[in-house]
Amino acid sequence: MEYDTMMMDGESLGPSVKISAADTTHVDFELNSVDLSFANSLRRVIQAEVPTVAIDLVEIEANTSVLADEFIAHRLGLIPLDSREIDQLNYTRDCDCDQSCGKCTITLTLHAKCSSEEVMKVYARDLIVGIDRPNNHVGNPVITDPEGQGCLIAKLRKGQELKITCVAKKGIAKEHAKWSPTSAVGFEYDPHNKLHHLDLWYETDAAVEWPKSKYAEWEEPPAEGEPFDYDAVPSRFYFEVESVGNIEPDAIIQEGIKELQRKLAGLIHGLGENDDMNGDYDGPRSPDAMDGGAPWQDQGYTTPYAGAGNASAWGGGATAYGTTPYGNSGTSGW
Repeated sequence: MEYDTMMMDGESLGPSVKISAADTTHVDFELNSVDLSFANSLRRVIQAEVPTVAIDLVEIEANTSVLADEFIAHRLGLIPLDSREIDQLNYTRDCDCDQSCGKCTITLTLHAKCSSEEVMKVYARDLIVGIDRPNNHVGNPVITDPEGQGCLIAKLRKGQELKITCVAKKGIAKEHAKWSPTSAVGFEYDPHNKLHHLDLWYETDAAVEWPKSKYAEWEEPPAEGEPFDYDAVPSRFYFEVESVGNIEPDAIIQEGIKELQRKLAGLIHGLGENDDMNGDYDGPRSPDAMDGGAPWQDQGYTTPYAGAGNASAWGGGATAYGTTPYGNSGTSGW
């Protein structure tokens, strides 16, 4: 699958994307006409800040297998769960419920007991997803193997039992790797190292010991004796994104761009570039926002709230000892 860049009068209209390969689990694309900071920001966001669903709490009622409770809980947390249309699921910290509800959590149960002499294998397919959830697919274990079994959780011998209740929540990989939507993200630019951003260590011949990537065929190699351009900057970036299966790879890229937009919007709002910011801004304000815009040019003994301010309900003009250490005298405030 390949998309042409948007062109008009032979000139590109800003950033453009060319998809060189794509399927249900991975996508390869080229990002053009952006700077290195933006491309690297996109890489970091799609790795760590695209929300997914993963098992976060595990309540083990019975475990007579040879595996420890913590071992099984760790394996359950790494099972990829379907995270399509995850916007319908709230973060638990943002939900209005007391502790958990169907709007912010998904319940999965597992009950397996071996009653035969043969080894019983417990797979992700044995997890039963609760009905109280935003839609019918979010939270389902991702099963892609031909046998339709999913990840192996444990093996049981005769008489051994597992009875578990799991709670899946929405999160991002910056909190824990189990919420990562990607298994790998490849990122490359300047395949011929024209910019000398890489200092290649070699013994005899760098060209032999450091073979070129496949993207070297997409760009012109440097000419023999070509002078180094100190002003050159990279503008073509090659991405290879592989999904763990909980979200389609193209959706991961789209969600990453949305997250970048939200971050930039928050930054602009915080810097005060928005004209109507004071209408709904509830953060720290400057002093002129508290007194109607009048400057603080008094002599220091008044406040913008009560005029004189040098007396209080307790007297204020003097102390119980008469004259204050600051020279103010008067009758006793007591």
